[in-house]
Amino acid sequence: MDFLIFQHIACEHPGVFRKFFAANDITTTVVELDEGQHIPDLSGHDALWVMGGPMDVWQSDEHPWLVDEIAAIREAVVDRQMPYMGLCLGHQLLGLALGGEVGPSVEPEIGIMDILLSEAGTNSPIMAGLSERQLCLQWHSAEVTKAPDGVEILASSPACGIQAMSYMNSAFSMQYHVELEGDTIPAWAGIPEYSASLEKAAGPGALEEMRQRADANMPGFNAAAEQLFQNFLNTNGLAKKPEAGTSRRSA
Repeated sequence: MDFLIFQHIACEHPGVFRKFFAANDITTTVVELDEGQHIPDLSGHDALWVMGGPMDVWQSDEHPWLVDEIAAIREAVVDRQMPYMGLCLGHQLLGLALGGEVGPSVEPEIGIMDILLSEAGTNSPIMAGLSERQLCLQWHSAEVTKAPDGVEILASSPACGIQAMSYMNSAFSMQYHVELEGDTIPAWAGIPEYSASLEKAAGPGALEEMRQRADANMPGFNAAAEQLFQNFLNTNGLAKKPEAGTSRRSA
């Protein structure tokens, strides 16, 4: 299998999911859109993952490739019913591609915070085995403000009503971040737009506090990410099958 990955800045990559890709013999084709790389034919790939980035979905004048990216997401999700995972900006781009609306957050969320699953979320296969209340990293000042027709809202927070969505049980997206590794927060803090939003929202010293909380919760973050990834494979029929001639034995 090969997963197509849209990235918008080098340091916002699939993070810990890269380990899960490797463990399941999944190769990746990474397209760094901000560097001018072109979107390939979607037919040669088994899933599309769209990562975060410092730009906003409405900044097509500054980032003209956003127009082609939104069209490609719509082709993948609507026309091809291709398995899709979007995180942060990838969540917002899915909302826009499906006909929803995205705008500035009334209350930006930056820090280690809770999201709460909706009734649809607790019943969704993508959230199977995950807690109704989940601790996660938030780092956004834009959000999906109007859900597209045909999607289910899977999670919310007090400041953001659309924290996770699903479409046709093959496309999924989260406003929050689940891909964390040990170096994620320090790397993102080096992005001027992110460091400015962090200081504005939480004041001086917030970076170190966020890093320490993330480190303390990293085992739980990574376990939840692995469960989410397995759910993504299972829901889309992509789970690795045992090799012929092997059998599973229980203790």
